[in-house]
Amino acid sequence: MPGKSAAKSAARNTDSASSKVEAVDDQATAKAVQTGRLVEAMPFNPNKAGEHGFENGLSPEPGASVEAESRLPTGSTLSEINHSEKTGSVATEGVNWTIESLDRARVDSSGQMLTTNQGVHVADNQNSLKYGVRGPVLLEDFILREKLTHFDHERIPERIVHARGSAAHGYFECYEPLTDITKASLFKEAGKVTPVFVRFSTVQGERGSKDTARDVRGFAVKFYTDEGNWDLVGNNMPVFFIQDAMKFPDLVHAVKPEPHHQMPQAASAHDTFWDFASLMPESTHMLMWAMSDRGIPRSYATMQGFGVHTFRMVNGAGDSVFVKFHWNPIYGTHSLVWDEAVKISGADPDYHRRDLWERIESGAFPEWELGLQVFTEEQADEFSFDILDATKLIPEELVPVRPVGRMVLNRNPDNFFAETEQVAFCTAHIVPGLDFSNDPLLAGRIHSYVDTQITRLGGPNFHEIPINSPIAPVHNNQRDGMHRQAIHRGRANYEPNSLGGGCPFQAGAEQGFVSVPARIQAKEEQGKVRAKPEKFADHYTQATLFFESQSAVEQAHIAAAFRFELSKVTIPAIRARMLSSLRNASEALAAKVAEGLGIATMPPAMPRALENPAKPEVTKSPTLSLLARPGDGSIKARKVAILVADGIDGQSAMAIHAALFAQGAVPRFVAPRIGPVWTSDNVAIDADASLENEPGFLFDALVLPDGDEGAEALARDGHTMEFIRDQYRHCKAIMALPASVNLLEAAGVALTLPSGEEDPGIVAGDNVDAFVKAIGRHRHPERETDPPVI
Repeated sequence: MPGKSAAKSAARNTDSASSKVEAVDDQATAKAVQTGRLVEAMPFNPNKAGEHGFENGLSPEPGASVEAESRLPTGSTLSEINHSEKTGSVATEGVNWTIESLDRARVDSSGQMLTTNQGVHVADNQNSLKYGVRGPVLLEDFILREKLTHFDHERIPERIVHARGSAAHGYFECYEPLTDITKASLFKEAGKVTPVFVRFSTVQGERGSKDTARDVRGFAVKFYTDEGNWDLVGNNMPVFFIQDAMKFPDLVHAVKPEPHHQMPQAASAHDTFWDFASLMPESTHMLMWAMSDRGIPRSYATMQGFGVHTFRMVNGAGDSVFVKFHWNPIYGTHSLVWDEAVKISGADPDYHRRDLWERIESGAFPEWELGLQVFTEEQADEFSFDILDATKLIPEELVPVRPVGRMVLNRNPDNFFAETEQVAFCTAHIVPGLDFSNDPLLAGRIHSYVDTQITRLGGPNFHEIPINSPIAPVHNNQRDGMHRQAIHRGRANYEPNSLGGGCPFQAGAEQGFVSVPARIQAKEEQGKVRAKPEKFADHYTQATLFFESQSAVEQAHIAAAFRFELSKVTIPAIRARMLSSLRNASEALAAKVAEGLGIATMPPAMPRALENPAKPEVTKSPTLSLLARPGDGSIKARKVAILVADGIDGQSAMAIHAALFAQGAVPRFVAPRIGPVWTSDNVAIDADASLENEPGFLFDALVLPDGDEGAEALARDGHTMEFIRDQYRHCKAIMALPASVNLLEAAGVALTLPSGEEDPGIVAGDNVDAFVKAIGRHRHPERETDPPVI
């Protein structure tokens, strides 16, 4: 029957699936159906509300788990039924044991409680051990240290995250003395210059992955101060997915390529990431940022940077204040659109690396202004959110950003390996005048970065050497690294999960290890505990703030990004779960995403961990929109394509090229083929790019030439139409000289917007000033439609 064959075919896809899988007599379909039912049995994380507060921290509950109806959904592959002398048979259920074939190394954690590598049951896998719910993380937390230490050494030889990076040398110049808040030497006097080395990176992908993936970008600055090195290791987004370092290995495991087939590379549009994210509602705010245009920046030079965490500054008297760090690019904060990013990744996967190198080589040095949000502990106590929570930002309306200096990158490295690849950043590298807060995510980073750098060729799997192995079973989500012997069955190597029935799950207080909540002084209310402060349970208020602060175009991009990413998820129940979470952030967004996924009936909103969060001080913050950060309006380093062909008017093309170059842009003559172009007025033009080797989506703007014969020649080349359509679809500025207006018509491009109004991004004629102004806007989203009309 056609219906049966369609179901069988759908069950064999690994990157997308229909909204419903029907059962047929077929192993692949049965696996898909049973996996769907297993995920549906866990519509949300029932333990989430119990993670907050001191009393809950004393007696953690066992983790949620669901028993699978067969072994099909918890396996890595249907082909495990095929045996050989080397592969052996299927892993014994719930057993990690040793025999002569590879069965000796297979591990199945179905129905098993989470343990350490020494076989000790883990009661709480959500929180690090702290002195009080807001106190410092304690070094005695052997569970955290074992988990992070193992995680830090899982990848060799590249970095576990931020593997793909680009870097440059430069300097930081202080505007004025900041001795009232810090004694750090680089802030002691006006004009003080400090050398820096800055590395930008993507997070998910491997060293050979593409630059333009939707991802968080690392923004790490090493200050070579005269009192030692200070590393400000941040991102291009001010918040993060998780609140506690205990969850960092789970987050990265979930977002990396799926372990059973190592797909997809450098992308979050797959089951395991959204399974995890939909069970971790505290990630909602960061998801808004990642799904926004911030997730696909135009260049490293046009993206913001943030320290993410709350830090302290300490002055000479020993008085301290809290501070958050902001890097604001003088060229504005700009992005790519998704279609543009996808096409660029195919034409030039090194797009951002190339842009950074070329800007510096050409003298258009990238520059940022460092700003501080400074506030006291008393002010922090009055906020409706907790400043130790890395999933929250401080709206600039509450604490303005104070400019304190500028950073300029003016020299490329001499050797990529010796400098960019070998540089080691660490949040623990600070200088006098700076200090940490009790942010639990920051505490884990302080340990983790040092541990990673001890040796990127380290061997964390010494516990699997027979003489070292415990006789108690070992079941956890630690994977990979040198000398790994275990071959873990299944695709879920993170917790919480529903794809593995929640296994292995935390043991809880009755059977797992629990630290004694000892107090340093008997009169103190709280002692060591694994828990989060109650305000950490507000997972949605700032996600709503971010979404509501975006322009209509940016909101549409967020919805489209969720639509694309979730369309790649093969388990319908994961899509539904994520929608139920989004409803708590924005009903309008959830409805738009549901419509794009063909989901007619919205799932009920996910239960909130905190039913009645505090009323926010700010409900809309214009500074969170990219439209609030246009930059200085210049067109420096903008790449402009001037299409040319035999028979064009050379004088007008050269005049426009000269005018754009004088403004700091990078105009290029692009022809059907490189080399000399024979113009109608005998002006010498040499094309240094072709329509084939430099597609339109690589440029920030387009000029179509004058001259009837040249315009006709371009019209006969199909690449020209693709060039124009991509520029138009990506909302770029286009100048069409008189003879080329017909090219716009042939490409289906109108001089007016879909509304009938004049398109401000299309200049018909030779008004260079108007064209420069249009380029300075970076993009003209008013012409954007979903789906695109061209």
